Amino acid sequence: MSWLLPRPAVASLWAVLAFLLTPAVRADDGTARSLLVQAILSTNVKEQVELIGKLETVESDVVPAVLNAWRDGAVFIHEGPDGQKIPFLRADGKAIRIDDGNSIEASETAPVETTTKLRRAMKSALDVLSIAGTDPQARRAAVTKLSMTQNAAYLPIFEARLAVEKNPAVLTSLHEAIAITRLAGTDPAAKITAIDYLSKNRVIRSLDFLKKLSNDANPEVAAAAKKSVASMEGYLRIVEFWGTLFRGLSLGSILLVAALGLAITFGLMGVINMAHGEIIVVGAYTTYLVQNIFGAGAFLPFFGLSLNIPGLHLGGALYESYFLFAIPISFVVAAIVGIALERGIIRFLYSRPLESLLATWGMSLVLQQLFRLIFGANNVQVYSPSWLSGNFTISDVLLGWNRLFVIGFATAIVLLVWLLLTRTSLGLLIRAVMQNRDMASCMGVRTERVNMLTFALGSGLAGLAGAFLSQLGNVGPGLGQSYIVDCFMTVVVGGVGNLVGTIYSALGIGVVDQALQPVLGPVMGKITVLAAIILFLQWKPGGLFPTRSRSLEG
Repeated sequence: MSWLLPRPAVASLWAVLAFLLTPAVRADDGTARSLLVQAILSTNVKEQVELIGKLETVESDVVPAVLNAWRDGAVFIHEGPDGQKIPFLRADGKAIRIDDGNSIEASETAPVETTTKLRRAMKSALDVLSIAGTDPQARRAAVTKLSMTQNAAYLPIFEARLAVEKNPAVLTSLHEAIAITRLAGTDPAAKITAIDYLSKNRVIRSLDFLKKLSNDANPEVAAAAKKSVASMEGYLRIVEFWGTLFRGLSLGSILLVAALGLAITFGLMGVINMAHGEIIVVGAYTTYLVQNIFGAGAFLPFFGLSLNIPGLHLGGALYESYFLFAIPISFVVAAIVGIALERGIIRFLYSRPLESLLATWGMSLVLQQLFRLIFGANNVQVYSPSWLSGNFTISDVLLGWNRLFVIGFATAIVLLVWLLLTRTSLGLLIRAVMQNRDMASCMGVRTERVNMLTFALGSGLAGLAGAFLSQLGNVGPGLGQSYIVDCFMTVVVGGVGNLVGTIYSALGIGVVDQALQPVLGPVMGKITVLAAIILFLQWKPGGLFPTRSRSLEG
């Protein structure tokens, strides 16, 4: 409930709970209260900093409670009739003494002031105390943070915690922290031992410290540091290679998901659909609506009428399951929009590429304006489920759950499309009509219906792309314009009408793009990829897998 209260009130409430709910039988509580009272009443900043520093070794829930309250201006001083000054906290109308945790009657006074030095000392003490907290992740983060200071005063704290820590990840961090801290010591043998440990365990965050030791006055230490730096830099090159490959595959999968629908409408049907990007946006906005229906609902501008979309007000796992429902719904809605576009405009323009290009470009502008009128001109936020958020590492290679999902998502879509085209009667009809429309018509195939279903399939795949792209960033009327060029580029490079070529093209472009961007920068990397594609098409105009012949007249 911290978001409901001002920060001082939250700190005071925390302090009160610490006093009232924590048993006052711990030996360190008395020491903690005594040091805190001395620090608060002292008028000497240097003495206050020293007293706060002593609190780093005192295990008591009182310490973080009072220090947080003090930092937030929630500590006051009450002067009794006898002139005695009593520090206290105020929360919920109660004044709680710091020296014994009992409540007193105290008038409101100005909060005890702090200085930059004091706040820095408090922060340091709180960081040290967090090593013994209840959250393993917080403990590990605190150990890592303190180790980067290389402060020898923290060594006894790390070693003491090492004896009682049970969590394997925190134990590893403690060993690393001890080694990193010893790098700043004066004992050459201890330095070499620490260097050897950090090198064997490939502790990447110690690399800068090891580079500094490469110029150490002791030749043995310098040699060990240089050897360790060379080993770690070689390891980093391997990590970067696999990281680049993974990022390239994920980017290629995004391109593949976005381009797969176009590979059908443009590649197989020969329709230059400039509204493909807007059909992607249909899928993204559908996901946004499903999310709000599962949640608290939404108000849409809807041509200035302020349409209210009611919500189911679900929570927890039920709410986060919205994306599983949004995937098929996005496909269906985008397919319906595609059918309307094909029946209303495109069916009159087969074998007329220039007219279809101009007509679909005009439709893209119309759809963009409709999106603005229905959803507003500003971007909307689609929140990712927890199972798509976060990441994990394997041998220092960072793997994001959303990137892994898009790779699996793209793989599943490709497999389903391949099965549809090669293992179903609809796929047989699609291939027959696309190879020779006149001959298929003569054989009794209802070519107009096949055209409609094929365009619906391509549009539905674009809707799936929009559903996933909504998880990567904000959704707005112009989202499709960011991908339309990349989609055409992917289809053309792979070979118009060849789904296998589209797969190779998307993955290849993604990996090359991610390999060049760290070297040339994001802008020059994109430009270089585009230039390479232009040169490639000059060499192979038909793409990677050119289609030998095709008849689309009819």
